[in-house]
Amino acid sequence: MDTRSPCFFVLILSYTIIIWYNPFHMRAFLLSFIPIFVAMDAIGVLPFFMGFTEHVKSRDKKKIVTQSIITAFLIGITFLFLGQWIFKILGVFVADFKIAGGIVLLAISLNDILHTEKGHKLSVETMGAVPIGTPLVTGPAVLTTIIILLDSYGIFITVSSFVVNLIITWIVFSYSDTISRFLGKAGSKAISKIASLLLAAIAVMMIRKGIIDTVTYFLSQRTA
Repeated sequence: MDTRSPCFFVLILSYTIIIWYNPFHMRAFLLSFIPIFVAMDAIGVLPFFMGFTEHVKSRDKKKIVTQSIITAFLIGITFLFLGQWIFKILGVFVADFKIAGGIVLLAISLNDILHTEKGHKLSVETMGAVPIGTPLVTGPAVLTTIIILLDSYGIFITVSSFVVNLIITWIVFSYSDTISRFLGKAGSKAISKIASLLLAAIAVMMIRKGIIDTVTYFLSQRTA
């Protein structure tokens, strides 16, 4: 790992914070870390990242990794502090966010499946932000999770857990070239197409859950 990288210093800072936690804080950190780890699913997102960056130069790929992590961090932190307030003002529910995120992912996955040339799909300049940074890394599942954890464990532990999970994602993405070489060209292409199908399925699931949450909310309002 490059010691000049900002992520390296963030990693050291996060490690130091965790070391100085007392047992109670360590338990709270783990209880906060695990749900975010499951929701973020860095290993599960890796095939999508590999598919999007299959024909991208190594130098550009590093920029995409950095852009995706910064975007995911800014979206998560902004939502953590202002999400409920913004949603309340706009009259937007988390369910609406699920539906919108699902539609974006579905459009991207269908474009990936129907087009064989990677270069026609996403701009190298922006793919790190959308769709990798959000909604893949920091999507509705992560945003909903950190809002719930904020009420349970407080801002410091929630932010620490979120940042450590982003560092893990950054490391996984950074070693995508090694994984790609291990799989070979044919294996990478196969994973890319399978990932697109899975992405479409995940998108439909997000839309479905958003619709179910919306219907459940309105039914509860009518019976109240």
